[in-house]
Amino acid sequence: MADAPVFAVVGHPNRGKSSVVATLSQNDSIAIAMEPGTTRESHAYPLTVDGEVLYTLVDTPGFQRPRKVLAWLEAHSASASDRPDTVRAFYLQHRDDLQFHDECELLRPILEDNAGIIYVVDGSVPYSPANEAEMTILQWTGRPSLALINAIGPDDHSDAWEKALGQYFRIVRRFNAVTAPFDQHLGLLRGFGQLEHRWEERLTLATGHLQQQRQQRREDTADLLAGALGDMLQMRVSGRVGERDNRRAVRQRLQQKWLDAQRHRERQLRKAVEGLYRHHRLQRQEDDLYWQDDDLFSEHSRVLWGVSRTYLATMGFGAGALGGVGIDALTFGTSLGAGALVGGVLGAAGSYFYADRLARWSLGPLHAGGRELRYGPVADLQFGYVILGRALNHWHQISHRNHAGRSPVQLDQTGARWLAHLSRDDQKRLQAMLQRLAKGSGDSRAAGRHRPVILAAMAAFSEWQTAELGARINQEYI
Repeated sequence: MADAPVFAVVGHPNRGKSSVVATLSQNDSIAIAMEPGTTRESHAYPLTVDGEVLYTLVDTPGFQRPRKVLAWLEAHSASASDRPDTVRAFYLQHRDDLQFHDECELLRPILEDNAGIIYVVDGSVPYSPANEAEMTILQWTGRPSLALINAIGPDDHSDAWEKALGQYFRIVRRFNAVTAPFDQHLGLLRGFGQLEHRWEERLTLATGHLQQQRQQRREDTADLLAGALGDMLQMRVSGRVGERDNRRAVRQRLQQKWLDAQRHRERQLRKAVEGLYRHHRLQRQEDDLYWQDDDLFSEHSRVLWGVSRTYLATMGFGAGALGGVGIDALTFGTSLGAGALVGGVLGAAGSYFYADRLARWSLGPLHAGGRELRYGPVADLQFGYVILGRALNHWHQISHRNHAGRSPVQLDQTGARWLAHLSRDDQKRLQAMLQRLAKGSGDSRAAGRHRPVILAAMAAFSEWQTAELGARINQEYI
């Protein structure tokens, strides 16, 4: 089988070359800046799956003096047949010439590594004949090439670019490195397979590997979510309380310790999911779990997440009665007087749901100096729905985020009604799974059912997001 193909990403400075490399190589460490000349040397970035290099992207400097280079080439070429040799002669003669440093650096992978060419232009700026010198030089190399129109700014001149580029390149694609969906990545690889026959088998294999990788990441994420849910639903903390201790103060300290542990576990989950998708340097903006006036465990917040008692009951989540917990229950009557909520007997099974506390209190045996006071595990499964909704929102954004993105990930409460996109059977399986996780079931067969249940929840969340996006687009046209 042929070696993994190499693609040199070339073009004018500040046209999004590094962004294209970051996205196609799944590497968020590549420097991306608005200032021209950020890339001064060529750098290779291989994309590997399971230790195998599928292809390599080479980030190159931008053209600086294309007209002078083309003038030299035209002066030294006798006919079209010698053009690739003429380009090589220019490179060999000028590779140590500082005047043409950038041009020789971008030609190096093309001439020394037989790289294919990805020519990147910014579709948000008007087409200029000045680019024709660049395109002619690339055409003279004789290497297989395609062009990408990467719109960076708000304006759109892609139509004019498409007509001009079509005269120099067999394949011209519109590709926004920050927002392009995964299918467009695969389409580029298939396009190169059409340009170079010896790459076709290798790139077909690469697209298959990337599709398998995407599915594997989804399944691995489901396992991470199941593990985190189990840990958080079963979370316990304890402390010693003596006869002379202020028990309310001890309880408040234990609640804070429990909440800090929950926050820490949720952050671990976020980092693990980001690591799966090779997002190692992104910034994330998300409200921490906390309880205050309008906290993430309040009835108002659960309504935003679509997990209120009424909603869960009407949706048919019937593995237990779907009671709740108020602020007073969390702070033992020391907050705003919201009142403890009572559980009911709801749903198909008709069993009592944990009613009056977010987590359980218990006392250990009496010892010299006091007793052990324990807080946890969770007694209100709605906590599991809140955590799962937050986790799915994070996963959905990370799994759809290209590696060229540099803006922070905003994880707001999105009013998620994603549960409505689950089938009734999947709703019941989800409720039953949360109950098993809360109990800490060690049954391996039960544990094996966690992944498909969460995969169904992931699919429902994605379907809901697609529906929400469609509704917003329709609203804009009204």
